[in-house]
Amino acid sequence: MLHIEHINLVVSDVPAMLAFYQTAFPNWKIRDSGEGDWHGKSRTWLHFGDDFSYIALSDNGEGSNRDLAGHQVGLAHFSYVTSNVDRIVERLVDAGYEVSNPGAHGPFRKNVYFIDPAGFEVEFVEYLSDDPAERNH
Repeated sequence: MLHIEHINLVVSDVPAMLAFYQTAFPNWKIRDSGEGDWHGKSRTWLHFGDDFSYIALSDNGEGSNRDLAGHQVGLAHFSYVTSNVDRIVERLVDAGYEVSNPGAHGPFRKNVYFIDPAGFEVEFVEYLSDDPAERNH
């Protein structure tokens, strides 16, 4: 079996990113952090997650993320499965983050999208069926 262990995001503001993801995942923790050098440029990094998966954040990113409404090559979005998408929406909205796309709700799934502080689109999905044929419909 394969699963994604981590996603590595280069950003300009690690504390802002950490605040967003701490709101979305209040049970996660900073697993490790430090200072390093990436191809001649110093950076601060941290790993935020649980014992099985995490988000790696590094600062000193340059430029801006791709236009999510455009057609540039690059990351469109990444997604997390949750057992309660409404609770995640409530926490993020209460913390001042806006829903960027309410998603397409159907009989077998609910989903919603947010844009994190670095401009990455993040989907949260709740499946309402255990049947893969229904979940992927």
